[in-house]
Amino acid sequence: MTGAQPGFERRVTGALEAVPSRIPVILGGCGSGRTWLLQRVRDRVGRGSAQYIDVERCATTPERFLQAVVSAAPFPRRDIGGAERTPTTAREAFDTLLAFFDHARGPGGEPCTFLLDEVLELRTFESFPGLRHVLRDLLEGLAASPNRFILTTRYVARAHRLLRDATARFEVMHLPPMAAPDVTDLLAPSFNGYEQMATDDRDYLGRAVQALTDGRSAYVRALGQAMAEIGAADPVSGLTALLSSDGDLTSWCRFCYELRLHRARGYGALKAILDILADQEPLTLTEISQRLHRTPGSTKDYLSWLEDVDLVTARQKKYSFTDPVLRLWVRLHCRPTPPSPEDVAREVQRYAVDKMPQPEPAPALAYAGVDATPEERKSWGIIEID
Repeated sequence: MTGAQPGFERRVTGALEAVPSRIPVILGGCGSGRTWLLQRVRDRVGRGSAQYIDVERCATTPERFLQAVVSAAPFPRRDIGGAERTPTTAREAFDTLLAFFDHARGPGGEPCTFLLDEVLELRTFESFPGLRHVLRDLLEGLAASPNRFILTTRYVARAHRLLRDATARFEVMHLPPMAAPDVTDLLAPSFNGYEQMATDDRDYLGRAVQALTDGRSAYVRALGQAMAEIGAADPVSGLTALLSSDGDLTSWCRFCYELRLHRARGYGALKAILDILADQEPLTLTEISQRLHRTPGSTKDYLSWLEDVDLVTARQKKYSFTDPVLRLWVRLHCRPTPPSPEDVAREVQRYAVDKMPQPEPAPALAYAGVDATPEERKSWGIIEID
């Protein structure tokens, strides 16, 4: 299964193929499908003409990052802008990296494409001498290059601030949640292409999974796999299994939770606010500060730091989790003891009641009552598969 959305993917490739090409900056939270999209674009462009770079995994020092990028490049060695030279300073290494991004060419001498996943992680280089404005310098270098680039990040607020003064070549694209039909398509392999499922049941399953996962492709994929393993088109049971103490979504949510908190400030206080919002949301600044036992001023700072890493969102002066599944995980697992299976089942059921769409009634059977045949009842009741 993939997490691609064809319409959005066409928009991204259209920006690359424009004359002059634009630089898509794809924004989306954990599990939204940014990496899958980049890998599909790489395959479409051709692996000899495109390089995918997971910045988050290999951004250590400027020197080692340069070495890692150049050594993995698929482009002809004669066209890498002098990147074979060993830099003597962090600044020289970064300048050589920019030269590589500018001068590298595809096998036939054509412009090549760089796919920079989690590009804001290069901000860590700003602690090295001479690299105070790494991200600004990077954007200026990319904007002037004849090569093509796609950038992604999970940090929406930070990206908007960074791009506020960038050139018009950069095009911000918010990766939308998956629509119910896309979810239905993504789940198809888990149910043998829906061979044993009625069309109405298939469509309802897609809507239900879309609602429970907030349309995040990583969650959809995990839930599809969980339902396949239990042998039933039962998304609530699947989500319950995924959020158990050893479930896959438990591990995934813990990673996203800790990663964002470590990129912010005020670690302990921020965790306390997330606990408060996990119990009840949305809440105003005053309501949160009263529960936190801190002044409104300090609480506002904490909330701004949470917004900076997109853990919370403010609408009409009320704050809530950006990711509802992560909120459910906090309710379950940010406690002194791991939840029992009964605790997980209860919380997931409660979450599902609020999120899942109600099945549409079957008007033709509204008067049937006990006279409806078993086949008629099955056509609009609980989803079943063999």
